[in-house]
Amino acid sequence: MQKVTRFLFIAILFFLAVAFRPFNKNKVQWLTVAQLQEVYSKNPKPILVDVYTSWCGWCKVMDKETYSNQKVVAYINEHYYAVKFDAEQKETAEWGGKKYEYNKDNKVNDLAVYLCNGQMSFPTTVFVTALDAQPAPLAGYLKAKEIEAPLKFFGEGVYKTKVFPQFNQSFTASW
Repeated sequence: MQKVTRFLFIAILFFLAVAFRPFNKNKVQWLTVAQLQEVYSKNPKPILVDVYTSWCGWCKVMDKETYSNQKVVAYINEHYYAVKFDAEQKETAEWGGKKYEYNKDNKVNDLAVYLCNGQMSFPTTVFVTALDAQPAPLAGYLKAKEIEAPLKFFGEGVYKTKVFPQFNQSFTASW
């Protein structure tokens, strides 16, 4: 009887510890390409596209670490439409009035080819200032401190008056 009581006591303590621990509720508000087309027409703002694949280990690390960092999450949600796009998606995707198909030879969707300027590397974070603007892909895994400058460069509209190297020279990271 004493063992059962002790077990129940420990189980309840464990449950309470897990149930009341701080939980990170804020997440990036990811959209699909189709959802983006709808919301963008009503309220244009910069677009961040996470081009990934299901087999990409660094894509998963970036989701877990970078895209769960609360400063990154808050900034993206405030300044961008965030889109997750599986580069190997077989469904047709429409971007800016043009349809992109799955390319069997390259084993990727042609929208991924367009967004990444033909340089297929995963993950790739793509910044797009407008649906009809030239994509600015940034290939590879990015930590929160590494994505801060490009996020702010496009998110705050600095790209309209400066080139990124000029902005980056005077940029002071805060994350």
